[in-house]
Amino acid sequence: MTLKTFEFNSLQENTYVVSDDTHDCVIIDCGAYFPQERLAILNYIKAERLRPVHLLCTHGHLDHCFGNDTIYDAYGLKPELHAADAFLAADLSKQAADFFGIDYDHPTPPMGPHFADGDIITFGSHELRVLHTPGHTPGGVCFYCEAEHLIFTGDTLFRMSIGRTDFEGSSWQSMLQSLRTVIAPLPPETIVYSGHGPRTTIGDEKRMNPYLR
Repeated sequence: MTLKTFEFNSLQENTYVVSDDTHDCVIIDCGAYFPQERLAILNYIKAERLRPVHLLCTHGHLDHCFGNDTIYDAYGLKPELHAADAFLAADLSKQAADFFGIDYDHPTPPMGPHFADGDIITFGSHELRVLHTPGHTPGGVCFYCEAEHLIFTGDTLFRMSIGRTDFEGSSWQSMLQSLRTVIAPLPPETIVYSGHGPRTTIGDEKRMNPYLR
């Protein structure tokens, strides 16, 4: 598996392009906002001769969805997310005004299929399992690749921190439940690729992150 990380937009959000030797790829949390960022991800996909097959969202917050229209326009892929976050992703312009105080005039692409806890997303010779981890948002999910010992946690888990729970639809109780019953039981060697910040491991977080103890 090949993993390319981009740090996009003013919130320094991590966008991932994940591929394997079949040249199939998935794009996770396309936060490309500025024109040069949108061009950078398209140029990478072209240069590596990749074939995008899924546009995945760990949750529906705008900083993780800024670039969805670029991927939709280029490849016809509709963003896929949990149904409980559909209300967020359906109107990105409203999110931009309410959360960031900015005008966002890019069209919101039509939504793709909603996934649920335990669903398997396939690309090339690999699989990602959807783990529903509400807390930061009601439809927040992580994408777990057991074969490669890695997980994409969006804004559920960061290195030595966790996502905020003071937004509309957030829940502190749900966040703790997700962390302790879904995230903490994963193998300690699992590499964590978060929505913001550096990578970490489940083992390190269980040792040093107070929210996982």
